[in-house]
Amino acid sequence: MTLTGKTAVVTGASSGIGEATARLLVREKCNVVLAARREDRLNSLAAKLGEGALAVPTDVTDPAACDDLISRAVGNFGTVDILVANAGLGLYGSIAQGEPEDWRRMFEVNVLGVLYTTRAAVRHMLDRGSGDVIFVSSLAGRRVPRADGTVYAATKHALTAVAEGLRMDVHTKGIRVIKVEPGLVRTEFPESSYPNAREYYAQREYSPLEAEDVAKAVIYAVEQPPRVSVNEILVRPTEQPK
Repeated sequence: MTLTGKTAVVTGASSGIGEATARLLVREKCNVVLAARREDRLNSLAAKLGEGALAVPTDVTDPAACDDLISRAVGNFGTVDILVANAGLGLYGSIAQGEPEDWRRMFEVNVLGVLYTTRAAVRHMLDRGSGDVIFVSSLAGRRVPRADGTVYAATKHALTAVAEGLRMDVHTKGIRVIKVEPGLVRTEFPESSYPNAREYYAQREYSPLEAEDVAKAVIYAVEQPPRVSVNEILVRPTEQPK
């Protein structure tokens, strides 16, 4: 199915998987609305992608900002066909030594932020009778990778419930719900908890995925004909043991 002329909203678009997904969507001749907090990066990316790209600085933890994001997308391009809910945060520490503020921030971004953007987009999609909602989750939504990632994994397990509940609600209304669960991906993500992302990846025993690998999984799912709903895609590095 062609994506030409469709409009996609991508959160967390200022770097990593979000940026890579936005680039591929533009390559497929989509209009793309770029959402993230870093306005300078969004504006720079929008300028590179051309007139089909719109930068909308957005804090996904603010429900009014998420409503405005979708309103601006519809106002500029007439519709929202695809939501890629990609914004996420990982802060690591054991339960005993963890910081409650870190836990709150992760749930606000990884769960509530997804709910806020999804609610705004799905309301529009229900009026149109079609749409694709893509949650960029994690392998941590299926298992706890290690003890210091327990709370991060809890947010991604919550996202698994959100995705399935939404699918049950809208699958007869022309809306597909797709969850993409990457293993280790080379992005800026570790910099929230580690001094240097390059050193973090150098310590791994296998090569990570690249952001474009995950973006290609998103494109694969949304390019399927309307009768096909690819609800879950688990993609991990070939050498990743678990």
